[in-house]
Amino acid sequence: MSDVSTYNRRLTPRTKAALGVFARYATILGLLAMIVAFSILSPKAFSTLGNFTNVLNQASLAMIIAGGLTLAVVVGELDLSIGFAASLHGILVTGFIVHDKLPIPVAIFIVLALGALIGLVNGFIVTKMKVNSVIATLGVGTIITGLAFAYSAGVPIVAGVPEAFLQLSLGRWLFGIPNNIVVMVFVLGILWVLVERTSIGQEIQAVGGNPAAARLAGINVDRIKTLGFVISGMCASLTGILLASRLGSGTTSAADSYLLTAFAAVFLGSATLRDGEFHVLGTLVGALIIASGFNGLNIFGAPTFSQYVFQGAILIIAVGLSSLGRSLAES
Repeated sequence: MSDVSTYNRRLTPRTKAALGVFARYATILGLLAMIVAFSILSPKAFSTLGNFTNVLNQASLAMIIAGGLTLAVVVGELDLSIGFAASLHGILVTGFIVHDKLPIPVAIFIVLALGALIGLVNGFIVTKMKVNSVIATLGVGTIITGLAFAYSAGVPIVAGVPEAFLQLSLGRWLFGIPNNIVVMVFVLGILWVLVERTSIGQEIQAVGGNPAAARLAGINVDRIKTLGFVISGMCASLTGILLASRLGSGTTSAADSYLLTAFAAVFLGSATLRDGEFHVLGTLVGALIIASGFNGLNIFGAPTFSQYVFQGAILIIAVGLSSLGRSLAES
């Protein structure tokens, strides 16, 4: 029994209820407090529609990759390959278009299929070879990095990127809304419906909650876990494609930093509205908190290292709140 669980058993029901409410709403209150503080300190720069749109646009790719990661975590596993995979997919889609002269839709389709394939590989290693998901996905991610260097020889693909590909991420095709935001809303909407409103979603949550009980109930646990990895892989692939479009280039490490951001968003989300449960809406809120913090730090000219300090602190706080919520729910 953990020290936290032992401590919780000593709390009165009223205190447990109060702590439970705090754990569920602390992230939302923190987001609101951050917005109010930045708005007061810099009303002309932070609290504008243009800046809000910019925050969403900058956060959209992190939200997509974190949304996919949420599915892997909901089924009870971790996917550490997503940042490396997104970098690989970005350099592949750019290379297919620039060097191999493939039509943009064909290049995108191939790269998305490769994302699904990486998810299948992760799922196979974890479910059939019984390798811990942390080790399995870290190993796959390392192999992916090697493949990215092998394909590009470590040289960024910059010249010759067509304008049509750039507009995939930089354009505003729907009511003047940045395309990345539109894609993010569409992807997270699908993931939310899948998990919260379908029978497959019920199986996903059952497997994550108690794999043994789910197996006894007739659920194919290995298939559901693999599905979580496939969705995570495809979201990483989509993130890599959109990032390459935004940057106008493909590099071997362009998306590596998204790994920590995605995990911070997912764990922040698990402490939002629910008692330590991972869910898509919570991940959205978590990513928004991180993006708002980054935006505020940039507005005030904070040094680059402060973003790493902020994100690391957020991750620690997120895991702590998530653990508190689960512990209170169990007790």
